[in-house]
Amino acid sequence: MIINELITIVKNKLQKEIIIEDLKIEDKSFLHKNHKQNQEGRFHLKLTIKSDELAKLNKIESTKKIYSILDSELKDYIHSIQILLN
Repeated sequence: MIINELITIVKNKLQKEIIIEDLKIEDKSFLHKNHKQNQEGRFHLKLTIKSDELAKLNKIESTKKIYSILDSELKDYIHSIQILLN
């Protein structure tokens, strides 16, 4: 999978399951290129999400919800994910 496909899938899945006012997804894989555990085809994403729905949950609950939605992508394509909730 290429990064643009992954970003589209992540965006669609999150928007289908959560009411989101604003969503920004950035590929941060370049920051980890020389790391020993870096693997080809596994990416590092930064999500910036503005969602009143998630704002009603505590940080752990909102993170669990996002991880649950992206379960298969986390297992197969995402090495690291950073989540910022606004």
